[in-house]
Amino acid sequence: MEEGTVATWLKKVGDKVEEGDILAEIETDKATMEFESFYEGTLLHIGVQEGDTAVVDTLLAIIGEEGEDISAHLNGGGNTNDSNSAKENEAKATTDADAEATDDTDEATSEANVPEGVQVITMPRLSDTMEEGTVATWLKKEGDLIEEGDILAEIETDKATMEFESFYNGTLLKIGIQEGETAKVDALLAIVGPEGTDVSGITVSKPKTAPKKEAPKQAKQTQAKKPVVAKTAPKKTNTGATSEKRIFASPLAKKMAEDLGIRLNVVQGSGENGRIIKTDIENYQPSGATAYTPAGVESFEEIKNSQMRKTIAKRLGESKFTAPHYYLTVELDMDNAIASRTAINSQPDVKISFNDMVVKACAMALRKHPQVNSQWTGDATRIAKHIHVGVAVAVDEGLLVPVLKFADQMTFSQIGANVRELAGKARNKKITPAEMEGSTFTVSNLGMFGIKEFTSIINAPNSAILSVGAIVQKPVVKNGAIVVGNTMTVTLACDHRTVDGATGAQFLQTLRNYIENPVTMFV
Repeated sequence: MEEGTVATWLKKVGDKVEEGDILAEIETDKATMEFESFYEGTLLHIGVQEGDTAVVDTLLAIIGEEGEDISAHLNGGGNTNDSNSAKENEAKATTDADAEATDDTDEATSEANVPEGVQVITMPRLSDTMEEGTVATWLKKEGDLIEEGDILAEIETDKATMEFESFYNGTLLKIGIQEGETAKVDALLAIVGPEGTDVSGITVSKPKTAPKKEAPKQAKQTQAKKPVVAKTAPKKTNTGATSEKRIFASPLAKKMAEDLGIRLNVVQGSGENGRIIKTDIENYQPSGATAYTPAGVESFEEIKNSQMRKTIAKRLGESKFTAPHYYLTVELDMDNAIASRTAINSQPDVKISFNDMVVKACAMALRKHPQVNSQWTGDATRIAKHIHVGVAVAVDEGLLVPVLKFADQMTFSQIGANVRELAGKARNKKITPAEMEGSTFTVSNLGMFGIKEFTSIINAPNSAILSVGAIVQKPVVKNGAIVVGNTMTVTLACDHRTVDGATGAQFLQTLRNYIENPVTMFV
């Protein structure tokens, strides 16, 4: 870079400037780059107007305290190399010395070691206080094809993590600083060039830094600086097609647009001065898609809570926030259960459901695991010697739980007949309180609605409730082969005050054995 063109000023004279604010976008011979301020203060003077081109080290802008006299900085004109501007030369002596030392070192390196067409990229100085940088992430790897503008890496400085983009086209031949490693400014970061080029002999010496002199405490000058890279190939000019209106976008937005196949010239920027930023790409909709505009009137309908709803809310709230629930889930093989049900229903005047089989299996498992058939009273745990299974039934106004008394003594057909009778009474509002009292365990089945699995709230004062899902046909492994199988997921919710995890798990093991082998329920 020998000169640059100010494409856009993002601040104007008189604006307050914070460290890290983007002052302008500057076009180089390689790309358009954002130029940020390293100082805080007020923008007192702009030395290069939008669209103007100036050589490196021309006075770009002056930042200082509001109302500060800057006439001494302007006497020498726009070019800070002019001999009449003694104070400016003194203030930038350290910068010039560093830049010259860097240039000398880079030129010597490029002439001696760099093959033709190869570009050496060094650790850039991304802030005025930066002495070293850490490579946070490489977004390209050795051997990847690189295009001008591609994001090569994310570099952590003493101020922020910044994206670093390539100014060259070619192949990434070498990575000099690995992810997580820290290196001084001007250390060899990467080498880009023609594929297959031998770059084993390329090294970049660390330039010596001249002792820094304390600059006078006057207005600070912000100047365009040369990027620190070794260059040997002839300078390339950008011959690509340009649109009538230049598009300004952040490097991240450019990368996202490229990955998503979005053309930047059709994206409306929401950043400063129409700049395209990350959220613009995320929210972009193709022109063919119609943007949705919310329309309508917000309204509510109040329905007075029935006594049933109030009771449901009170009892389930007390259960959920009093009993410490935990959940155990198992998947059951239903092939044998399906075959058994088909055989049973083939008999005259017999009709049972899978839910009837589950209720019977639960009742028999409770007989073997009485701790699950219990109640918490605070002073004692009551273990019921009888087995009354509640079956949740959905009604128009909520949920009712008819109870099958002594369910372990019932047959499949007796369970099915009683469930149908009680469910009909519940839906017709003819069920009596006595028919809904005294459960020691509850079964809730939503399988008929296609629900694969769910969890339920324990029906107090019970200690557990079983949630039954739908039977699903899917591939399963049997005897080492993949076959079509039928499975059903059940989830046991337990009160941890009365039922420990191991107890709940043992109950489910017994339940699994009964349902997967229904013939055992007849023994």
